[in-house]
Amino acid sequence: MQALSVETTPLDDVRQLIPFLDARDPLLWQRRGEGIAGIGEAVRLEFAGPTRVTDAAAAWRQMAAAATVSDPLQVPGSGLVAFGTFAFADESEQASVLIVPSVIVGRRAGRSWVTTISTTDASPVAAPKPTPFGPEFRLTMASGALSAAGYGDAVASVISRIAAGDVRKVVLSRELHAHLPAGADVRRALVELALGYSDCWTFAVDGFVGASPETLVRVTAGRVDAQVLAGTAARGANSDTDAVAAAALRSSRKDRAEHAFAVDSVLESLAPHTGALETSEPFTLKLPNLWHLATDVAGPLADGSSALDLVAALHPTAAVAGTPRAAALAVIGELEPFDRGRYAGPVGWIGADGSGEWAVALRSAQIDESGDITAYAGGGIVADSDPVLEVAETTMKFRPIVEAFG
Repeated sequence: MQALSVETTPLDDVRQLIPFLDARDPLLWQRRGEGIAGIGEAVRLEFAGPTRVTDAAAAWRQMAAAATVSDPLQVPGSGLVAFGTFAFADESEQASVLIVPSVIVGRRAGRSWVTTISTTDASPVAAPKPTPFGPEFRLTMASGALSAAGYGDAVASVISRIAAGDVRKVVLSRELHAHLPAGADVRRALVELALGYSDCWTFAVDGFVGASPETLVRVTAGRVDAQVLAGTAARGANSDTDAVAAAALRSSRKDRAEHAFAVDSVLESLAPHTGALETSEPFTLKLPNLWHLATDVAGPLADGSSALDLVAALHPTAAVAGTPRAAALAVIGELEPFDRGRYAGPVGWIGADGSGEWAVALRSAQIDESGDITAYAGGGIVADSDPVLEVAETTMKFRPIVEAFG
């Protein structure tokens, strides 16, 4: 592994990150207009199997320790950074990756910067410049291996297994498919996601794109925090019906039970790494197309773990797998006739000091080298779930990707 030379320098305020990206292979992490945009690829590391995240954490420590870093800004996202995305399942055929770009353009709290990253024998890196977007395009997405009706049948199967006591919650998903036109500019979809879902993490890593509302874990300045989402309701047609929908979600026995499983999962995973976790009361989080039940979790980091160490401890949470975890994963493997790939896995970035921001990869799609697109959406199934309503929930959750590409 070659040592890296890393230099961060301030820039005049960069108000838009997406125009700097490669049109077909963008690297992006952005929320509310702030984040980091990667150009090129200085280092690519791939991982697989049950130890993929812990292997990545160890490899990153080694790389960061050997790097020479000049970073006068010292803000989250400056200096040496790797973008990452990890497969959901241990047995997935989809690669889990850490990608260190050749150039990073960043923006946070009104401060902008550029970071250049190179190996000792690499040629000098050209200064990045924004480029115009390619022509507009529109796609129509079709059902994948599990149709809407088939998904409803699978939900009914899960409910019967819960009634039999085999499992308490299972998060089941389905897919949609489309094909990207030759030469299509993926940045157009990212703009739609970033503008339409500005409070979400808009991401693009190795062809995996999306806008996730759920923070899996964030590590900054010796603190750890997360936001747990589980429990969903459609937005109302006007302010009155919207308020009714939010109130119904807060009082829903089904959704509160689903949410409690997810919160307990996160607390149990983080407890060994911090001595004093605080949790908010569950509240309703408003997104453009739906409401979520949410709980904030935060505390001091007690053992020096990196963001990737905590990702390894947390994944998969009950919010995306179920509970008990092993039984839920077995049901998912049986009833989902496809490889989830990176859907519902961790996606985000890590810095040289172990800081980082990672989301649960929801509202997402994978674009392969041929241009095939697979979008994913799922829902948590508990004892009181209704198959018809669960199909409708996945349709709502497909909306960000369907609209961004279609």
